[in-house]
Amino acid sequence: MSLHRIRKHPDFVEGCFGCKASTLDLNPGEANSRLTMSAKKWDNELALYRQARAQGIQPDSTKTKDIRKAIDISNKTSRAYGA
Repeated sequence: MSLHRIRKHPDFVEGCFGCKASTLDLNPGEANSRLTMSAKKWDNELALYRQARAQGIQPDSTKTKDIRKAIDISNKTSRAYGA
């Protein structure tokens, strides 16, 4: 039971703003998440990691800069990085 209904009236009253507001569920979705990147960026980063792993490259992490570094080193040395 909401604080409004405890203090004002115990039953739901049609037309009472306090009663109506107490039934709302607030969900900020991704806007208030602790993710540091968007879902689209996350998916692109993991897709790049999968492509590198398919070529036999083992990047140091799943971060884009580490994946690109591993791919560049692999291309320069003609050997899979981390293999």
